[in-house]
Amino acid sequence: MSAKLRNIGPKSAAWLRQVGLRTPEDLIAAGAVGAFVKVKRAGFKPSLNLLYSLEGALQDCHWQELPEARRIELVAAYDAIIADNPLKKAPPASGPVYDRTPEQQEDEDER
Repeated sequence: MSAKLRNIGPKSAAWLRQVGLRTPEDLIAAGAVGAFVKVKRAGFKPSLNLLYSLEGALQDCHWQELPEARRIELVAAYDAIIADNPLKKAPPASGPVYDRTPEQQEDEDER
């Protein structure tokens, strides 16, 4: 996010930029649930607080001020999207780790 939005800290802003949501208008177009789904599908692991923060940013209120009924609606909307198109399991962060001594590595490099 290039513009400072209420409830959106540096980490959340970075996630949003990485999924293509760079302006307040992008966030408005995606909506809180759509933006949250994009972040989740990108492999990030946000808590529901991000969902509430996004909605708070759109409503220009602190995320903790969102009524409980609205929070329930947001979670239900997210659950419905995921039920229709489940998240894929993220691939492993890296390949296997091998424990080699420097001498073993040199031997392999010479081959």
